[in-house]
Amino acid sequence: MDLFESNALGQMHQYTPLADRMRPDSLNELIGQEHITGRGSLLQQAIENDRVFSMLLWGPPGCGKTTLANIIAKVTQSEFVRISAVLSGVRDIRQIIDRAKEKRNLYKKRTILFVDEIHRFNKSQQDAFLFHVENGLITLVGATTENPSFEVNPALVSRCRVFTLKPLDHGHILKILQRGLTDQKKGLGMGKESFSVEALAHIAKVSDGDARIGLTNLETAALHFGPEKIISVQDIEAAVEKKSLLYDKDGEEHYNLISAFIKSLRGSDPDAAIYWLERMLAAGDDPYYMLRRMIRFATEDIGLADPGALTMALNASESFRILGHPEGDGSLFLAAVYLATAPKSNAVYAAHKAIKQEVLATGYQPVPLHIRNAPTSLMAQMSYGKGYKYAHDYKDGYVPQSYLPASMEDQRFYFPTQRGYEKTVKQRLEGWINMKKSGKE
Repeated sequence: MDLFESNALGQMHQYTPLADRMRPDSLNELIGQEHITGRGSLLQQAIENDRVFSMLLWGPPGCGKTTLANIIAKVTQSEFVRISAVLSGVRDIRQIIDRAKEKRNLYKKRTILFVDEIHRFNKSQQDAFLFHVENGLITLVGATTENPSFEVNPALVSRCRVFTLKPLDHGHILKILQRGLTDQKKGLGMGKESFSVEALAHIAKVSDGDARIGLTNLETAALHFGPEKIISVQDIEAAVEKKSLLYDKDGEEHYNLISAFIKSLRGSDPDAAIYWLERMLAAGDDPYYMLRRMIRFATEDIGLADPGALTMALNASESFRILGHPEGDGSLFLAAVYLATAPKSNAVYAAHKAIKQEVLATGYQPVPLHIRNAPTSLMAQMSYGKGYKYAHDYKDGYVPQSYLPASMEDQRFYFPTQRGYEKTVKQRLEGWINMKKSGKE
């Protein structure tokens, strides 16, 4: 590198975003992820000893996946190649494979390939790695924000070690911000007093565990107000916007949140239910998806314990259809609180499952003759409908008689609970069963 190039790089460095400038050069500088990078850990030893193996780094944005890849690049003696799944295709992969073969054959040098956002590669693109990862031509380091179980080919996952990175906690973000603020070489080079303690804490809070967002907001505020004043919380709020809630409507977090919502309803916790509901709505999830889940919940988890639950869920859906967003949002919260506080019973749902299994196991069972219809004289001669007792002709509109196939006489599938309206159903049903057993009409 000549003097001109060195000066050019030095001038460009000041325009590099703070979040990129502050990436650590070694594991000793890394803040957070101690559970996988701590002293004596498998990953720490692999990096320090230059024995890196194929791996997938899975975690939310800004938690250190790319930073770990950079550290590997600086420490390893292998050829390190970096691509993004957003910008690359199969042709790029083939070229990398060809160069890797050349490096191995001519220089006895391994190739480590870092693929950022590997989940964005389609199946055929991911398959292009398989053989070469398996035979050791390339060591694959993939970074993904999505659960590899869902978004990465199982064959590729099986050939890699998966490391799960956690969102950085408040303390981690605060340390990163303090370093970015005061570092004279790579950071802003400002004094600790340039930002109030509360202002830094506020930036850390709204970063939602994302170091990149935190450093970007720090840099934005510093550039906006300059070094002439101590920057306060109010200044931060004026200079930067709060980061959108972490959420991917097509990814794992979507299923995590809807799971939390449904389990909160089932657990009869209205506060938790409406919290998770708001989390999904604030992130832009489809209200009709949540309404469909509430309608299903009313059927499966409440059932006859409160027959009004299904009506409430259906009314919420119709109300939202008429009013739309945001006026109709209240309908979802009304339904959620109702469902959470309603008595619960999955007895009908359990009965449905039991019936399905019974039909699958026993197959076709003929309808008993006495409850068959007899629209023709021939059917009447064959005893269709013979002996049938018309319930309305008896006291209280009930008469003991069998309605199941003969081979299933007295078999039961529905067992109501003692909760809500179903308690009344249980009492009524047990009374009829006792009448049937006694043979009284």
